[in-house]
Amino acid sequence: MKVIVERAELLKSLSHVHRVVERRNTIPILANVLMRAGDRGLELKATDLDLEVVETLPAEVAQAGATTVPAHVLYDIVRKLPEGAQVQLEAGGERGSLSVRAGRARFSLQTLPETDFPDLAAGEFSHAFKLKSSEFRRLVDKTQFAISTEETRYYLNGIYLHVAESAGLGGAALRAVATDGHRLAQAELAAPQGAAGLPGVIVPRKTVAEIQKLLEDRDAEVTVSLSPTKVRIAVGAIVLTSKLIDGTFPDYGRVIPQANDKLLVVDKADFAAAVDRVSTVSSERGRAVKLSLSEGKLVLSVTNPDSGSATEELEVEYSAEALDIGFNSRYLLDITSQLEGDTAELKLADPGSPTLVRDSTKADALYVLMPMRV
Repeated sequence: MKVIVERAELLKSLSHVHRVVERRNTIPILANVLMRAGDRGLELKATDLDLEVVETLPAEVAQAGATTVPAHVLYDIVRKLPEGAQVQLEAGGERGSLSVRAGRARFSLQTLPETDFPDLAAGEFSHAFKLKSSEFRRLVDKTQFAISTEETRYYLNGIYLHVAESAGLGGAALRAVATDGHRLAQAELAAPQGAAGLPGVIVPRKTVAEIQKLLEDRDAEVTVSLSPTKVRIAVGAIVLTSKLIDGTFPDYGRVIPQANDKLLVVDKADFAAAVDRVSTVSSERGRAVKLSLSEGKLVLSVTNPDSGSATEELEVEYSAEALDIGFNSRYLLDITSQLEGDTAELKLADPGSPTLVRDSTKADALYVLMPMRV
């Protein structure tokens, strides 16, 4: 194999694929990136057996071939090469090494045979649809923060992607839902063509993080292909394939309150700033903030026996009966940071029931927050 490639192109592609590779690997081949030179240019591929990223970049191929080299080492080398450099990659002979040349710099890296490299992408995809990168990114961004990190409830360790009937959009919607048991996030958009009959799938947390990073170009078109066990995201020259979480996502519809009758409308920026200020004295473990509501007024308060107390008063739109309710301040701030309008709507019932939070201007996302005892 012998190729010449532009440093900037190689660095950009390596930055996409090397993130998949775990720093510590018990299987040596998984620490490597597969490089395959051919008619289409240079193909780079990395996997951790659950997730695979393939990217093809333009290259001057003098001799076709394939090899695998340590991903993080190669990325660090290319990152440190001077800007604008032409990088020559050459593998062959019996030595089992890849030579990397740029200007006067020379590197020789140990290789492993490409025949040992696992292939995750085998299999058919039953459903496929296209949508804009910005739309798909929005679904992911709005829900990703609520993904559970508790390994015992593995079926909550991802985003549940499915098609459902939406009252807000007046028809079928492609919906993303994530929850960790304390809060729930739901975002949706009009179902794209080809999404009908889509199986409900759970996309793992690591895959979600990679998708966020790959969808840099907001105007690009994304092709999403799904089967009951795998998802494939293709955008530009990058193809990400991932296994799905094999589990059943809970019936989240039962958690979303329908009959909450106390409406609180508050300026989003003022509310978030006030919650942030009073939570400074809250305990690291509890992070509880108490909301005391009366007509036209909200008092936020925190009491921590170890460090002191704090209160702040806000003018709000609220005309229902007085109510005291507690929330985790970090969860409140996570949710308010997702809202796009200037005002936030909180629909409350009582101190022990979940609260519904949504943007007063947008109907395509909603959040549910469980209260705390304060």
